[in-house]
Amino acid sequence: MSGRIFLFGDDIDTDQLAPGQYMRGGIEALAAHCLEATRPAFSVDVQPGDIIVAGRNFGTGSSREQAVEALLYLQVAGVVALSFAGIFYRNAVNLGLPVLIAPSIDGAKDGDKASLQLSGSVLNLSDKNTDIALEPMPKNLQEIIESGGLVQYLKKRLASKCKGQ
Repeated sequence: MSGRIFLFGDDIDTDQLAPGQYMRGGIEALAAHCLEATRPAFSVDVQPGDIIVAGRNFGTGSSREQAVEALLYLQVAGVVALSFAGIFYRNAVNLGLPVLIAPSIDGAKDGDKASLQLSGSVLNLSDKNTDIALEPMPKNLQEIIESGGLVQYLKKRLASKCKGQ
């Protein structure tokens, strides 16, 4: 997963990711307004494979899954943050969005070319030829993300069990 870094600060909440006034418009409308309160052109500028890097408490606020769905719709490769709100983190895993915790994001700059390696727990800053080590994700959560989310993971497990009987 590689692209450019979109750098954000602390306390990016779910209302910024999926603004409530656009909830009735469906995922296309939500994605079109994703993060516009913080970065007005985000949904236009972001490209498939780009990576969000943020400070503390990313995804704070309500439990709306649409916050994750908007990022998936925009084809964001993943989110690296100093910390996540618990419910956002679990929603991200359940929907298949890579979310990794960084002890530090020093050295990461907005617009840097980067790649995210889920299995190696590394954010590689390509232009700077440097890596930011990330906290390893528990294997069971990594398997859910690699399957495309919890539903796909459970379908695979069920199919596997049915073949074994």
